[in-house]
Amino acid sequence: MARRVGVANLPLHGGRAPGWLFNRMVRLARAICLLIVEDYGPEEFLRRLADPFWFQALGCVLGFDWHSSGVTTTVCGALKLALKDIGPEVGIFVCGGKGATSRKTPAEIVAVCEKEALPQSFVSLVQASRLSAKVDNTALQDGYTLYHHSFFFTRSGLWAVVQQGMNETAGFARRYHWLAEKVRDFVCEPHAAICAQEVARPLNLVASESALAREVITALAREHPEANLRTLLGLKRLDLPARHGIKASDLLPRGMEKILIRTYEAQPQSFEGLLSIKGLGPKALRALALTAEVVHGVPVSRRDPARYAFAHGGKDGHPFPVDRQAYDQTTAFLEDVLARARLGDRDRLSAIRRLSQWRLFPS
Repeated sequence: MARRVGVANLPLHGGRAPGWLFNRMVRLARAICLLIVEDYGPEEFLRRLADPFWFQALGCVLGFDWHSSGVTTTVCGALKLALKDIGPEVGIFVCGGKGATSRKTPAEIVAVCEKEALPQSFVSLVQASRLSAKVDNTALQDGYTLYHHSFFFTRSGLWAVVQQGMNETAGFARRYHWLAEKVRDFVCEPHAAICAQEVARPLNLVASESALAREVITALAREHPEANLRTLLGLKRLDLPARHGIKASDLLPRGMEKILIRTYEAQPQSFEGLLSIKGLGPKALRALALTAEVVHGVPVSRRDPARYAFAHGGKDGHPFPVDRQAYDQTTAFLEDVLARARLGDRDRLSAIRRLSQWRLFPS
């Protein structure tokens, strides 16, 4: 399936899916996942999750708001519940979620790997989960703070991440998609795609043109804390008009000295190693990035499917209220197709494949 990188607006909307809808979402999501696995294998399902357009289309088919930020958390929640009991059967496992649940992702990964006796090392999966979150929350400073992190992986070790940050001031959310087979380097252009409102001049330390900046920042992290602190304190002594003054908290966050001591003691040999250091947050990394730019002149990169809602409607009545009868008929039909396929009758499965080739809408 072709990889597509795009930009999409995801306005922040409050509320949640009502129980009658969420229960249906879980059931239909399970049927769709099983059909894809039946035809293409579990790895293909993860590849599709890493496609922001496909993910958005899935949310629309499941009857959630066609464009709101909630589609990310609700769809991932429905998938996690849908695959909870059949994960071992289909070979797909889901960890993490929204808010406090996202912070339990590493422990959930370890628990799954131990319970299922998976051949791959859970250490690498936990590292992937932590680094993908650290990159999007700390190294990619685009004004969006992560509040959701879902980690999907298969028995073969392929993993995908769907995570989302919010910018309450702008009133928008930004969704990030990761796919293991597309990640050649965690700290250089790692994303399968980013879906978001366009942001003016974000600080992007994982862009390809920031390669030299990453090297210099990592080198600075290995230097003695006193030298870096002198540089940072020197930055805020510039003689600027009061209305343009830089607050100490902007460049020198609380606890910065402790963080610099920690990076100095760890002596990270790579930017990836630097990001792995506990306690290194966005402000600390921004301080190092500004230091690298001021001292060494190293620049940091500052660049930065609604039709499926007609399947069953949407939670908020757009383009029309969810048609519960049609929704239940779709789910029942797909479940029947799966049951027949497992008994050797694949005629209906083939019919669905042929139907997918019809262009009901102009592309």
